Amino acid sequence: RISDAVMASMNTVKRHELVPQSGRRFAYENRPVPIGYGQTISQPYIVALMTELIEPDADDVVLEVGTGSGYQAAILAELVDHVYSIEIIAALATRARSDLTRLGYENVTTRLGDGYYGWEEHGPFDAIVVTAAASHVPPPLIEQLKPGGRMVIPVGGRFVTQTLLLIEKTDTGQVITRQYGAVRFVPLTGSHSAPPRAPFACCNTARVCRGHRLRTVVNARPVHRAVASLRVHDYQPRIARLW
Repeated sequence: RISDAVMASMNTVKRHELVPQSGRRFAYENRPVPIGYGQTISQPYIVALMTELIEPDADDVVLEVGTGSGYQAAILAELVDHVYSIEIIAALATRARSDLTRLGYENVTTRLGDGYYGWEEHGPFDAIVVTAAASHVPPPLIEQLKPGGRMVIPVGGRFVTQTLLLIEKTDTGQVITRQYGAVRFVPLTGSHSAPPRAPFACCNTARVCRGHRLRTVVNARPVHRAVASLRVHDYQPRIARLW
């Protein structure tokens, strides 16, 4: 189930304030909403699920890859010490920074850049949330995840099945991935179109990678079920059905 802390954050953040005026009537429906430039704000249950999977703590420092509207960053900001968020589209980065400042989120720092490479100067991070689908798990993000940290990322192409992955780095440095069902996200863009030949290119395969101490657990928990509609004060009973 979704924790009380995550649900409180979902009910605190004013989602409609982070949606363009043209889409505000859809802000609290369980659906993605266009925010311009070919991007969307994810539906509430996916935001809640991804937030829950990283097990946020009040002392955590979290990296978000793909600021978009700023909604996921705002949800995280209610739960953790600080959020560092990277957006590759200049107009979205500017708008999200303005909206988050207007709404009083002083513990969110944003910048324009390619999130594939992370934000090394502020790492390592307790958790990383990637809000666009990558063709593979970016090695720089693995490197910037603390031992004991968790990363959630959709992996797959625009026209093929995408899978939501939870990646955990153990205290001994082993990297374990778990699959949490089929999802659909806009693609992660930037200058990294080809999968790497370096370590962790195998992060999206269901096998043990002995060379990199990586293990994948298939279908850890089914999560892709239909939810009718999520309203601002009615998240809990709807999202609870997913678990």
